[in-house]
Amino acid sequence: MYAQLRQWVTVGQFQPGERLKIRQLAERLGCGLMPVRAALLRLAAEGALRNVPNAGVVVPKLSPAEFDDLVQMRMLLEGEAAERGALRIDEPGRAALVAQGARMREALAQGDAAGYLAAHKDFQVRLYRAGGSPLLFELIDGLWLKAGPVASRLLEVPHAAAALEDAHEATLAALARHDPVGVRLAVERDLFIASQFIRRRLLAVR
Repeated sequence: MYAQLRQWVTVGQFQPGERLKIRQLAERLGCGLMPVRAALLRLAAEGALRNVPNAGVVVPKLSPAEFDDLVQMRMLLEGEAAERGALRIDEPGRAALVAQGARMREALAQGDAAGYLAAHKDFQVRLYRAGGSPLLFELIDGLWLKAGPVASRLLEVPHAAAALEDAHEATLAALARHDPVGVRLAVERDLFIASQFIRRRLLAVR
């Protein structure tokens, strides 16, 4: 239960400010109430959710300052992971990343935010794990957990899809020419571009 709920949080299945109803989640997962409650409390302990008195478990809302801090940490850690991964990834791994890139393009073309986030995460997981640092990946994974709910609003912003596709193509091009520093810069640019669209949306709805 925990792994599935964690995945849903990471890929933006829940919205900022949303109250998570244990009974509905249990029905969706096909399990009892207690495992769901335990999983939600574990996620709250990790900072992915908040256990609010008289309200239950709620998806946190990030302030602009909190969001900016999160983005800066992601750029720092994911840029490092991307460069390490590009240095060590093999040819089958590169081919798999190209396939994931096609999935991302398809999701963007369809305006499928959840599908895009899932494909993007698969791309990142493969690239970052190739770098061979479990600790670095663990730190990044914790940041993804905090970023997922707000990232789900990314494709609501006009012109976001086209800008993101350009950034992804730059990453793939750097991988193809075996340019680890170029991969790092492209991933950092991808994160920065996405953050600007999301921040614009955050400020618009607050």
